[in-house]
Amino acid sequence: MNLSIIVPLLNEADNLPKLVAHIVSLDPAPQQVILVDGGSVDDSVTVANRLLKRTEAAQSVIDWHVIDSTVGRAQQMNVGAMLATGDVLLFLHADTELPADAIDNVQQAMAQYDWGRFDVRLDSHSPLLKIVGLMINQRSRLMRIATGDQAIFIKKSVFEQIGGYPNQSLMEDIELCKRLKKIARPACLKSKVKTSARRWQQHGTWRTIFLMWQLRFDYWRGVSPDVLKQRYYKS
Repeated sequence: MNLSIIVPLLNEADNLPKLVAHIVSLDPAPQQVILVDGGSVDDSVTVANRLLKRTEAAQSVIDWHVIDSTVGRAQQMNVGAMLATGDVLLFLHADTELPADAIDNVQQAMAQYDWGRFDVRLDSHSPLLKIVGLMINQRSRLMRIATGDQAIFIKKSVFEQIGGYPNQSLMEDIELCKRLKKIARPACLKSKVKTSARRWQQHGTWRTIFLMWQLRFDYWRGVSPDVLKQRYYKS
């Protein structure tokens, strides 16, 4: 089984060295990594290409690509998926780290499942944020819905069958999972990805919890993703 990792980028120049080093450290390595830039204005593309030249010089076995797309995480991931050669697609946020044995975990899961996700832990020592991570994992397991920072992975044939990510400005991961779970149950891996707690720390844990639940409820009752996006980034 070949695996392609697809990473949407938008102004991630400062984070790219850590991201590339992390992916290179995976054992075994993915066959392909596609970085999809959505119009960054902070030299993300230049930094990415420079890092990848160094990586290739170190004889990396990974097939790296840096490509451009119109802005929008869903659109960027769909553009990356079109270029992907792997049998399995793994969608990774730029501020999320996979467990060291992630590729083996995915390969084992895909022997029985068509799609899945990892458990998550927030990059913080706060006891409250540890509880938040546990709640996210439990909710995801019960509802069979994953968020993008849980590193969703899908057989490419199934991804194409459902038409890829819906072209919407927010909640594209929720909508994708709603469509996927009509086809098959997800693999809910207990191994954890580590994702940034930056938003929780900047905006306050309880305020962020309330906002996330409010946005999900409003999406469920039909509020436009464009309206939800405005509220998400204004808060």
